[in-house]
Amino acid sequence: ISFGSALSDLSNKVNFPSFLRTIVSDKLQPFYFSILMIHFNWTWIGIVASDNDFGLYDSELLKKDIEASGVCVAFFVRISAQHTRDQSLSVLQVIRKSTAAVVLLYCSLPELIPFMKVAAEENLTGKLWIASGSIMSSPIFIINKQFWRILNGTIGLNFPVTLIPGFETFMYTINPSMYPNDMYMKAFWQASFGCLWHEKNITENPDNGTLVYCTGQENLKYLKNQGYQENVTPFPIFAYNAVYSLAHGINNMISCRPGAPCLDIKTLDPWRILHYVKQVKAKTTAGQEMSFDENGDQLCDTVLYVNWQALPNDVTKSLHFAIARAFPERFISTFNDTFVWGGGYSEVPFSSCTASCPPGYRKAPQKGQPFCCFDCILCSEGEFSNETVRQTCWMKNLEYLTYNEALGGTLATLSVVGFLLPLSILTIFIKNSETPVVKANNRNLSYLLLLSLCFCFLCAFMFTGRPFVMSISCVLGKTIMVVIAFNLTRPKSGSRMWLNSGVTNTLVLVCTAIQVIICAGWLVHSPPFEYNDMKAKAGTIIVECNKGSTVAYSCTMGYMGFLATLCFVVAYLVRKLPGSFNEAKLITFSMLIFGAVWISFIPAYLSTTGKYMVAVEVFAILSSSSGLLACIFLPKCYIIILKPEKNKKERNTFITNK
Repeated sequence: ISFGSALSDLSNKVNFPSFLRTIVSDKLQPFYFSILMIHFNWTWIGIVASDNDFGLYDSELLKKDIEASGVCVAFFVRISAQHTRDQSLSVLQVIRKSTAAVVLLYCSLPELIPFMKVAAEENLTGKLWIASGSIMSSPIFIINKQFWRILNGTIGLNFPVTLIPGFETFMYTINPSMYPNDMYMKAFWQASFGCLWHEKNITENPDNGTLVYCTGQENLKYLKNQGYQENVTPFPIFAYNAVYSLAHGINNMISCRPGAPCLDIKTLDPWRILHYVKQVKAKTTAGQEMSFDENGDQLCDTVLYVNWQALPNDVTKSLHFAIARAFPERFISTFNDTFVWGGGYSEVPFSSCTASCPPGYRKAPQKGQPFCCFDCILCSEGEFSNETVRQTCWMKNLEYLTYNEALGGTLATLSVVGFLLPLSILTIFIKNSETPVVKANNRNLSYLLLLSLCFCFLCAFMFTGRPFVMSISCVLGKTIMVVIAFNLTRPKSGSRMWLNSGVTNTLVLVCTAIQVIICAGWLVHSPPFEYNDMKAKAGTIIVECNKGSTVAYSCTMGYMGFLATLCFVVAYLVRKLPGSFNEAKLITFSMLIFGAVWISFIPAYLSTTGKYMVAVEVFAILSSSSGLLACIFLPKCYIIILKPEKNKKERNTFITNK
C-alpha cells in the first residue's frame, strides 16, 4: 500500500494486481490542469517532464490530454537527475526563448532540484510555474531558500488534506534524542535547522564558529511559516490511511463470523489480506472516509488550486484560491487580492501563441506550427466573422425592407390601399362631375390632385424591396408629386377675374418646374445610387439607396416645406370666405397634418438606419398623402354619397365650368 507513488500506470491491475495506494492517482491531473488553463485563457504553455518512468508515460499522457482540451504545447523538454550543468542550461535556454509565459512542471523532486538550482543561478524570470500535486506537497519549497525567488507565485494542485488529531502537537515535541536509532530523523533535523546533530548535544560551536551544533532545543513550530504547513502537506494523512487500511483489512479478516472458521493471525495468506483490504470502507479517527476503487486508487474527485507565496521576513504561505470538481465538472474561484503572480507579473499573464483575431478577421493556421498559432486574415468583402475563434468567414446577410417580412408587407399593403382610395374617389368625382361639390374650386385641378396622390402612394410602394435604379425615380417622382399636390391645394383668389383663366394652371406648372430643376440638377451632379453598408451592423450588409447629395435632398425637402407653409398661410387667410364649398379650412387642416408628420420625420429619420430608416420615410409619405386625401376629399365624398341634398349650388359659391 503506497502513500507516495501517484504514477497512473500503477492503476493497471493486469501488471500490478496487488498494488494499492492512499495517494491520489495522477490520471486526473491533466483534466484539472486543463480546467485551470481554460479558466485563465492560457492556450500556449511549455512542459518540463522527468526523464524517467514517471515522465516517459505520464507526461506523454498529460501532453495528449492538454492538447485535446484546446491548449497547445510550445515546448516539451525533459530533465534528469544525471543532467550536467550544460544540459540544464540547454533546457533553460529553450524555456527562455519560448514565448509561452506559463510552464508546467510535471516531474519528480530528484530531477527538479538540480534544475531549479541552475535556474536560480541564471536568474530565470518571466515564467509562471504550474506544478503537479506531488511537487506542491514536496520539500522543494523548504530545501533551499535560493529557490524562493524563482518559485514565488507558483500555482499548483493539492488535494484536500484531513488533519490528524494530535499530530501537530506530536510534531512540535519530538527531536532526534527521542529516536536515536532513526537515521532519517537526524538528517531531517540537520537539514531543517542548518546544524549538525552531535550525540553529546554539546552547545559550544567548534572551529571558531564555522560549524553549528544542534542543541536539541530547536522546535519544528518555527518552520510553520518557512515551508512546512500541515494543512497543505498530505503525506502524513496518506501514510496514516495506509496503515489504517491494512489494520482494518486484517481486522475484518480475522473477525469470527457465524458459520465461518476463525482465521489465525499467524497463518495469514497475502492474497487473502489483499482481498479484505480492497473491501475496506471505514472512517478513520481523522474523520476521513477511506475506500479503494476497482483500480486500487483512493477515491477523490475534488482538487484544490494553491498559490505558493514567499513573503517578507522568511515567511511562506500557501493560498487556496480555487476548487475544482471532476464529477460534475465545476471550477469555483475564490480569487482575492492577496494572490501573487509568479514570474514578476502583476496580473494574469498572457500566454497565447497569437492574440485573438478581431471581428472581421479569420484565423489562418501557420504552416508547421501548432493549431494555436495562426495569422489573422481580413474577411473578403461581403463576408464577416464576429467571433475571435473563427477559421472561416461567413457570408453577410443582406438587409433591406422586403415584402416577405411583416413591416415591409404592411407598408406595401398600405401603399396599395392608399393608391386605390384616390383612384376610387376620382371615379366618384368623374361620375358626379356636374355636381356643385365637384365643380367647386376647379374640378380639373381636383382630378390632377387625385392622380398626384395616386402616384405618391405608388412611390411609397416602390421603397419596399431591394433598392435599384428605380429608387432614383422614386425619390424624384415622390418629391415632384408632392409638390404638384401642394400646388393644387393652394386656394384660388376670390376675385372673378381669375376664374376660367390659365393663372392657376400656370402656377402649378411654375412651382412644379422649380422642383423639377432642383431634381434634375441633383440627378446630373450627384445622382442617388445603391449602397452596401457593411460597417453599421456586424454580419449584415445593409442595402440602401444613398441619396448621393445631402444638399440636394435637403433642398427638395426644404422646397416642399416652403410650399406647405405657403399653402397653410393662404388657406388660413381665406378660411372665412363665404360659400359652402370653400376648401380653405380643409386645406388648413391637411397642412397641419403634413407639418406634424414631416417635422416628426426629421429626428426619427436621423436616428434610424437601414430598413427602419426606409420604413420611417415610407410612413411619412403615406401619412402626409393620407392627410391630404382625408382632409380635402373625404368631406366631399361624404356629401356626394350620403348627403346629396347638400350638393346644391349656392348664390355665394363661385363655380368654374372647367
